Amino acid sequence: MCTNYVPSTRQEIAAHRLGVVDLPHEEWPDEIYPGYSAPILLRGAGDSVICRLARFGLVPRWCKDAKQALDIGRKTYNARSETAFEKPSYRGPWHARQWALAPMRSFFEPCWEEAAHNGGRAVRWQIARADQAPFAVAGLWERWVNPQDGEVVDSFTLLTVNADGHALMGRMHQPGEEKRMPVLIAEQDCRNWLDATPQSAAGWMQAWPAEQLVGQAAPRPTSTKNAKAVKSANAESGKAQRTDPEAGQNLSLF
Repeated sequence: MCTNYVPSTRQEIAAHRLGVVDLPHEEWPDEIYPGYSAPILLRGAGDSVICRLARFGLVPRWCKDAKQALDIGRKTYNARSETAFEKPSYRGPWHARQWALAPMRSFFEPCWEEAAHNGGRAVRWQIARADQAPFAVAGLWERWVNPQDGEVVDSFTLLTVNADGHALMGRMHQPGEEKRMPVLIAEQDCRNWLDATPQSAAGWMQAWPAEQLVGQAAPRPTSTKNAKAVKSANAESGKAQRTDPEAGQNLSLF
């Protein structure tokens, strides 16, 4: 599962070989958590690809009000690729081919190998491509309209695959838990993913080879005045309330 990542910069997205158009005017945080606004790439008119800010944590189109939208969005930041096509929160976007790409530089996962020497807590690891090449993670996007006030909320989820036995991702998460990882898409394959059909999409749901990834410990900053200021600035830039990743569990509805 992926609850925290470093998004691509505006300059990196503009330089993407897809020829992205219509970048959002708003800025986005240096790190993304559930509930934050982040850039995603979508199919545009014709062969164009557009960049849009969307909330991390998919809000299904059938949500009745803002409270339900917020509650469900706290649990839908990751979608299991094996069942997304049939789950109530994701099957609509899946069958409507609402594929998304979340461009990023790296993502974070909890490593429990040194927990005994860290007060029983996992150590945050940062994971990126070994060649430092740009990449994106496959996802689904959705648009919800608040029936009370007409507010339009674009949101997204990241697709994940099983990573049991993966040399790097198998070291993440607690012992005994199923190992999962996001579906990485190489830059040269992004267009093909956005053009996928509901039938062909399953072919893209593969674990990225461990030898092409690199990971290292990247603990969160201690609670210094500076770290708190950065966190506050990120939250303000995200324009949404951060969700505690530990509280979000992908239940049967998702």
